[in-house]
Amino acid sequence: MQATFLRKVSNPVERADTILTGGIVVTMNQQFEVILDGAVVIRDERIIAVGPSDEISKTYTADKVVSCQGQYVIPGLVNAHTHISMTLLRGLADDLRLDVWLMGYVMPTEHEFVNPEFCRLGAKLACAEMIRSGITSFADMYYYEADVAAATVEAGMRGVLGQTILKFPAPDAETYEDSLAYTEKFIQEWKDHPLITPALAPHAPYSTTNDLLRRCGDMARKYDVPVLIHIAETKLEVEDSEKEFGMRVVPRVQATDLLNAKVLAAHCVHIDSREMDMIHQHETTVAHCPTSNLKLASGIAPITQMLERGLTVGIGTDGPASNNDLDMMEEVRLAAILAKTAANNPTAVPAKQALLMATRQGAAALFMEDKTGSLEPGKLADVITIDANPVHNIPQFQRDPDLVYSRIVYASKATDVRHVLVNGKWLMQDRQLLTLNEAELIEQAADYAKKVDAFLAAREGDILSKLLAIGGLEQEESFEVQVKAEIPDASIIDKLLQHPDVHLLRHVHYRQYDTYFMFDDPDQGRVRYREDDLIDEDGEVQSVRSRLTFTKPTKERDFNSTVLLSRSQFISSADRPLRFYREYFQPASERELHKDRLRWHVHYQGVLFYVNIDRVTQPAQVQTFIEIKSRTWSASDAEYKADRIQEMLSILEVTRQAAIQQDYLELNAPTV
Repeated sequence: MQATFLRKVSNPVERADTILTGGIVVTMNQQFEVILDGAVVIRDERIIAVGPSDEISKTYTADKVVSCQGQYVIPGLVNAHTHISMTLLRGLADDLRLDVWLMGYVMPTEHEFVNPEFCRLGAKLACAEMIRSGITSFADMYYYEADVAAATVEAGMRGVLGQTILKFPAPDAETYEDSLAYTEKFIQEWKDHPLITPALAPHAPYSTTNDLLRRCGDMARKYDVPVLIHIAETKLEVEDSEKEFGMRVVPRVQATDLLNAKVLAAHCVHIDSREMDMIHQHETTVAHCPTSNLKLASGIAPITQMLERGLTVGIGTDGPASNNDLDMMEEVRLAAILAKTAANNPTAVPAKQALLMATRQGAAALFMEDKTGSLEPGKLADVITIDANPVHNIPQFQRDPDLVYSRIVYASKATDVRHVLVNGKWLMQDRQLLTLNEAELIEQAADYAKKVDAFLAAREGDILSKLLAIGGLEQEESFEVQVKAEIPDASIIDKLLQHPDVHLLRHVHYRQYDTYFMFDDPDQGRVRYREDDLIDEDGEVQSVRSRLTFTKPTKERDFNSTVLLSRSQFISSADRPLRFYREYFQPASERELHKDRLRWHVHYQGVLFYVNIDRVTQPAQVQTFIEIKSRTWSASDAEYKADRIQEMLSILEVTRQAAIQQDYLELNAPTV
């Protein structure tokens, strides 16, 4: 496994800046050559020679010669997918489903806290952690990427940095047009930087539009920069794509022409063989994030099949809020082991392949294999060394030269990383960070944690605040006057509809399925999730809508002991499944109530009222009820409408004694 990559030099001894000598040099080049007693020579930002230590010493001298005896000298690790500023959200809300974690906790906290200062601090904290893990290059997706870029340069690392673009408002942009404008300026300002490759990052197909994806593809091709995007991370994402667009995720993205840019697709957990072929045809690359996919129960990406089809696959940690660390040594090991379980084949993704995915193939996934990812003359000097002889890596067998990869992948730890160089500059030597003040970053991060804790603690104690925090929703107070009464049967409505002061506007039939979330403190109020099934004349479901309502238990006032003024403090469309709200609110208990509802929209004396005739089907009741209600906005208006409701009750010949003060849930309260 000995190899020599010495350049021919005119002088017997040529000067360099740094020589790493005496280590086991694992080149990760095309031939996978290993030099058991090797050296790497660095001048300026590049590697100028690789070879046996004795030959290097005869040919080169340097101001800094570092003995790497007892160490592996390997290319710097490439983190193919992360969100580094989210270090400040690490451990924020664990053991939740992806949608609850993201929509219920991460995005509301980001909305409150994410700004340029947050992103710079989070990025520097992440860079400190990544350097310690042996990462020299990474692909990032987040907000305020110009500030992330500045922090990355300060740390001395190499980054492909994607500015996140969403179809809805983001912390750094009100619209995606604003995001596109920011991204174009970011690209223009950073495009030729030696450490930074600016990129576009349309977050995911489900959080973008086809037009947005097309425009991102156009801009990426215009500036020849990469596109970073999440693809098919969850099974639900695929199902929703098929339902809304009639196709799976990758074909939908392909139809927007985005894949004709340089695309790095993160996750790809739920892609099929046809989609793999599409990705391969377009030279789209993949970032495999095993820990995050397992922790969020997204699934196991079929990387064995991807590699068999010739796809370029790198390994990523994902963000520290979903992993929860940036430890690439751990990630590489898991990638190798997990692939064996998924394929039911212990030979799948051997250690050599796993390390390749974290080095040269990882660099290829970031579209910079020509610059980094292996130890070869001409490439940028992104180099790390790893202690080869800690107790957890002893003993060492030599009969099979490939065992060096096993020792690195299966036994080495991030704490074994000793030296880190990027672009020929020292970022860590003898485990001492040289470009970042670690203690200062830790102190600043602790201050942020206190602020986030206070924000979330206040929100968790207020159901309405928690409801409003889930994004895209606005508080809408709804006051209404209403009466409810028991009636003998539904035919009573004819008396009202035939009255000369009544004008029928609309008649509909619903089946309503209500789930109430109840909390230990009744004063907190309750949340109702309602599914309305609109029923046609044939008794079939014509359409379905879902709504959320938040109410307090108290009524505002009553009129004549029959008509109530009630207040819903929040009413909105429910755009997520019942399971999401159940896991998000974690109620103390739940109650189910189903109704068959006939509704009439009428004008009585020129005023709009809603008249419902209800039959409670679960828990089953024999009674039939009538409700008359109207929206109101002032005390005088409420009183006027309450009087009109009393008149309608008289027309219906419903007595005051038949009126019911409780709502349906209270009428059906379980007996103790």
